[in-house]
Amino acid sequence: MTLSIPELPLLHLSDDEMALVQVLRADMMRDRWALQLRDAYFNGEQLVRDLGISIPPQLKGLHTVIGWPRVGVESLEERLDLEAFRWADGRDSSELSEIAEANDLFDESSMAHLDALVYGREYLAVGSGVDDSPPLITAESPLDMTLMWDARLRMGTAALRECAADTFIESGPEERMLVLYLPDQTVMCLPSDRGGWEVIDRDEHNLGVVPVVRMANRQRTADRVGKSEITPEVMSITDAACRRLMGMEVAAEFFGAPQRYILGASESAFQDADGTAKSAWETYIGRVLALERDEDGAVPTVGQFAAHDPTGMTKIIDLYARIMSSQFGLPPHMLGYTTDNPASADAIRSTEAKLVKRSERRIRRFGRSWQDAMRLALWVRDGEPPDKARRIETVWRNPATPTVAAQADATVKLVQAGIIPADSDVTLEMAGLSEGQRQQVRADRQRARGTAVLDRLAALGQADDATRSPEVVDGDVSLG
Repeated sequence: MTLSIPELPLLHLSDDEMALVQVLRADMMRDRWALQLRDAYFNGEQLVRDLGISIPPQLKGLHTVIGWPRVGVESLEERLDLEAFRWADGRDSSELSEIAEANDLFDESSMAHLDALVYGREYLAVGSGVDDSPPLITAESPLDMTLMWDARLRMGTAALRECAADTFIESGPEERMLVLYLPDQTVMCLPSDRGGWEVIDRDEHNLGVVPVVRMANRQRTADRVGKSEITPEVMSITDAACRRLMGMEVAAEFFGAPQRYILGASESAFQDADGTAKSAWETYIGRVLALERDEDGAVPTVGQFAAHDPTGMTKIIDLYARIMSSQFGLPPHMLGYTTDNPASADAIRSTEAKLVKRSERRIRRFGRSWQDAMRLALWVRDGEPPDKARRIETVWRNPATPTVAAQADATVKLVQAGIIPADSDVTLEMAGLSEGQRQQVRADRQRARGTAVLDRLAALGQADDATRSPEVVDGDVSLG
């Protein structure tokens, strides 16, 4: 008689898993400094390198900030508004809306897009929900997560997340935890007292794919990881503008009050009545300078040097603003550069063409990531991959800024030409209505159809009653 011993999940990482963790952690730590540098420029916390020429030692602690990186990145992110998920074949998409609402994706998407633009990438992790709740979709920062990517298969082969231990896990203060994502399982680990990592949970989902999607920005064939919008050019111009601002602050300290000179004055002119020498500040702020003639009867000469003119530095900063606007594709007025003749509304919209095109490219790239994450969520929920013939679409708000009248006019012309039907959802979308407004219009249409049907049935009933003839049956009058 043979006994079969059930196979128990490993309580420690295998040699292959441990080697994989080391490779992924090294990859994450290698890029962390560069990511934190971009984050510092975005938050205005970068340290501007002093050239050691024009800044005196007393003003070494002076810190000037110019928020152009934040303005440029946020101007692009503000045009990326995810509104809804739907099936491309027009079927009911309530199951997609349920998953999105349960994970608050329409608010979380804004933060995910912002991180992807600042860091160059963001990660969407998919996991099982608690009890009967929908699957979890979370946006993870590249400061805490990395993904091993297979360029040939265009999919991830392993992912690692290192973060603070969750509150429901009994752990010490500031304790870190690892989450290793594999194609067949997700492994959670805590530091072991004996060194290394101790496995506390293994979620064997057996999906066959890593439940992590990378949302990359500015990809290239040789660089699938993505690049930040805060490029070396942006950082260089930001540093130069900050140094100009610092130079203006230094000039204000030295030349804020005009320098004066006195020629031919005696020493007594700078002394009090008791012979004590006046301080330099008392001498400078004296409103009236009473100076005596010298032995030859000549009056001392009093004059003033020309005050510092900051116009030269402000022109340089305006030049930097125009260069920065070309880097971000922004109208110059968004960076504070103005002229005596303001641009017209049409001219402003024409200068936004590059920004609109950049937004459309990000929508195309980021939309694919959200679709893949939603498809993984359905896979986790149902235990089998969704039908590939059914494609998921993401609905975005128009990144351009057309007027309401222009949108309505274009939509009416398309309906009148018979290109799109008047009661189509595409018509409502082209008219500029948000997803919530479109849902309200659809509900109003259904109520209107129901009311019309009831009115028609009531009218038919009245017509039928009018055609009947009265009969007398046992003394009662009735309609025959």
